[in-house]
Amino acid sequence: MLLTLTTTHTPATDLGYLLRKNPARPQTFDLTFGKAHVFYPEATAERCTAALLVEVDPVALVRNRRNPSGEGGPLEQYVNDRPYAASSFLSVAIAETFGSALSGNSKERPELADTPIPLRATLSAVPCRGGEVFLRKLFEPLGYVVTAARLPLDEKFPEWGESPCYRVELAATLPLHLLLSHLYVLVPVLDNDKHYWVGDDEVKKLMRHGEGWLAAHPERELITRRYLKHQRGLVYDALAQLTDEDDPAPDETAAARAHEEDAIEKTISLNEQRLGAVLAALKACGAARVLDLGCGEGRLLQLLLKEKQFIEIVGMDISHRALEIARDRLHFERMPSLQKERIRLLHGSLIYRDQRLSGYDAAAVVEVIEHLDPPRLAAFERVIFECARPATIVVTTPNSEYNVKWETLPAGKFRHRDHRFEWTRAEFQSWANQTAARTGYTARFVPVGPDDPAVGPPTQMAVFTRS
Repeated sequence: MLLTLTTTHTPATDLGYLLRKNPARPQTFDLTFGKAHVFYPEATAERCTAALLVEVDPVALVRNRRNPSGEGGPLEQYVNDRPYAASSFLSVAIAETFGSALSGNSKERPELADTPIPLRATLSAVPCRGGEVFLRKLFEPLGYVVTAARLPLDEKFPEWGESPCYRVELAATLPLHLLLSHLYVLVPVLDNDKHYWVGDDEVKKLMRHGEGWLAAHPERELITRRYLKHQRGLVYDALAQLTDEDDPAPDETAAARAHEEDAIEKTISLNEQRLGAVLAALKACGAARVLDLGCGEGRLLQLLLKEKQFIEIVGMDISHRALEIARDRLHFERMPSLQKERIRLLHGSLIYRDQRLSGYDAAAVVEVIEHLDPPRLAAFERVIFECARPATIVVTTPNSEYNVKWETLPAGKFRHRDHRFEWTRAEFQSWANQTAARTGYTARFVPVGPDDPAVGPPTQMAVFTRS
């Protein structure tokens, strides 16, 4: 497989400094699956081209494979497009031969590493599982001019038709490390496959090489799924981290959450009714060790502390400021030592697996899920229902049908500007029942607040019980 990188930056031979490869000397590197050759077909002050030629040994790959899948039969293991079509082999070769350039480092020209320069990348053959339309959806949002030509299966036998491979040229003015990062991530995405096992480390690689561009990419979910070989747990973790970049100021978000909804709901004392309903559900399940996830300023924690039934109470929130307010509300510093031993406040996120949440009898998640984007919601489900797995989980969220009852709330508007959604009763029950069935829980539903015969209650609550 062949990748060429061309620039007309002046002087163009600076490309050699960026890649840390001398234009006057061809080099060969050993890879686990073959060899990589770096050479310069042209190197003048006006125009310079670096070529990366990767030789894959398909026979050695089969011999070294511990658990061959056997898909397609034995012949396919030896006769395939891996030696010539750009794939995850090329990504590995880029990382191993152009590692410093990929990281954005240049010892001789440090100022040049982050300088946008005119670049053209040419891939001799790329499998595009999704066609040219998909190819353009990946690269054009990143500012590339894309030129693609579909390749025949065999030029000598045109009747055999076209292959899934394209010759691709990508032209843009950008720092070299960004171009290499785009290729590192997106070439395997185009191929929709990887030649190696994918685990948690691959999520870290995606975050590292996708920094600064992937979170805003319109196809980020599809890119993430393909890059991680459609492994649901890894995809949820990656998307949650990408979505996290959308909320750079969680303290401000949490503060707004605490006050805007109160302003709308105070006319019916809804928060007091909601906390009372959650407390009753936690008491009824017999829990002794409880979590308040997204505890905010600690109002539910205050009520839990008054109940001797709860011998261990943990409040967790993503906002440092909210936790400080909770400590003040609880008079934590002046609390008697026996009381203080019952409660802990933790800083953390509900979309990352956290061993500190394991082993509890019950968890309360009060007016939190509606602040999560769909990818975060999926990660939240995994963290709470699959990893923490308390025996009882109590979740509350607004009932969007009730919004018409508030005259101060414009039609079609959410109760809070940070809400990503507000569900009807049918939507909430559908989500809860599906989540419960998938994770080994059963769900029952409790209205909270005045239950209007037409639009239902203002808050809806689900009590999940582990089967």
